[in-house]
Amino acid sequence: MPRTTISKDLVFSGAHAVAFTHGGSERRHGHNWRLRVTIGATELDSAGMVMDFSELKKHARVIIDRFEHRDLNETPPFDKLNPTAENIAKLVFDELSRTLDDGRISVERVEVWETPRSRAMVER
Repeated sequence: MPRTTISKDLVFSGAHAVAFTHGGSERRHGHNWRLRVTIGATELDSAGMVMDFSELKKHARVIIDRFEHRDLNETPPFDKLNPTAENIAKLVFDELSRTLDDGRISVERVEVWETPRSRAMVER
């Protein structure tokens, strides 16, 4: 069965220092993190949409606004979880899925760019 998808790009600024598996961690530094959230639907709503883009943005901002201009290493859950691009993508995917997945709509993919050339992705 075909699915229709939409995506919304968002940006937040935040610092982090990633701990390495071999020990130690990198120096604390900041990024303008870019996210792309993609949701899909089995059928369009009565207005002919998967979801209004502004609604998707609102739901995603609720999740990422708590990281805006923060040190991720000091902001839950990253005060206990390594603040990697992969973990940020998984957190956004999981929280957005709990909010939006309803049988017609589901979160398909969350992509997080740490830099213009470095991206992590979680997808269904």
